[in-house]
Amino acid sequence: MIFIENEGVNNPRLNLALEEYALRNFSADTDYLLFYINAPSIIIGRNQNTLEEINQGYVDEKDIQVVRRVSGGGAVYHDFGNLNFSFITNHDVKSLNNFKKFTAPVIKVLKSMGLDAELKGRNDIQVEEKKISGTAQFSTGKRMISHGTLLLDTELGEVANALNVKMSKIQSKGHKSVRSRVANIQDFLEEPMKIEDFRSRLLKGLYEESEDFERYYLSPEEWEAVHRLKEEKYDTWEWNYGRSPKFNIQRSKRFAVGEVDLRIFVEKGHIKDFRIFGDFFGKEPVEKLESLLVGARYEKEDIYDLLKDIELKEYFGEIPHLEFIELVYEEDD
Repeated sequence: MIFIENEGVNNPRLNLALEEYALRNFSADTDYLLFYINAPSIIIGRNQNTLEEINQGYVDEKDIQVVRRVSGGGAVYHDFGNLNFSFITNHDVKSLNNFKKFTAPVIKVLKSMGLDAELKGRNDIQVEEKKISGTAQFSTGKRMISHGTLLLDTELGEVANALNVKMSKIQSKGHKSVRSRVANIQDFLEEPMKIEDFRSRLLKGLYEESEDFERYYLSPEEWEAVHRLKEEKYDTWEWNYGRSPKFNIQRSKRFAVGEVDLRIFVEKGHIKDFRIFGDFFGKEPVEKLESLLVGARYEKEDIYDLLKDIELKEYFGEIPHLEFIELVYEEDD
């Protein structure tokens, strides 16, 4: 596993561009590991409606960058007290949505530091019932990213200030607030640790069983390509905000795989626009599923016929087929 040096970059848009560039362009003959620390920012999940996840006024006031990532899951807050890790590997059906496999080596290092860390729920690393890390995945079908956060000494108050957390998420976890669920790794350490020292400790721990430790530095031409990807994608309003649709019907439900939030624009009995939002993890882009329903009659039988043979788990993970169809079209009370 080769370690990619991001050379101290703290720009979240450039770091996400670097991650995607490595995923799509680096050799498939080896695995890669990338660390990055972002300036204050909100990183939006691939399938989320940005405007409904953030406190836009606060974000503008504090000059917090908002960036959409390629992986699913929920919105997270990054700052200089948070270390992000990213494993880039070949796609493997058994590894997709297998968060245990990719968090195990990280948890092992945390345990060596005296933390009683464990994977809980879908994708969280917790210590004493407090979330210290969230993870997510993305696959191109050939290569995949498994990445996550590690909250060493982040400004937890900013999490609540910058994010609009939906009541359904709070209630489903049985907690009164996000602040009560999240903690810093620093809180569980005997001695304070700087983020640079934590980065070094984690890196050493992840490579302690590897004889060869190779660092990779991008060439000027590769950095130029990364900057170009940033400018063409991660800097754009269309990528970071642009999925917010016009709609006249909203249906949402929290499944075991996460929240699924549908926005449907129906005119003269036909679906003119159909958008799927949520914090679920899936392999296939939901845009393919959305386009299937555009133009259809907004009738239960028509929707059932269109969806009955679709492998919904490719888009959401394991989700009850009929329950999703009922979510798309259910009778009003």
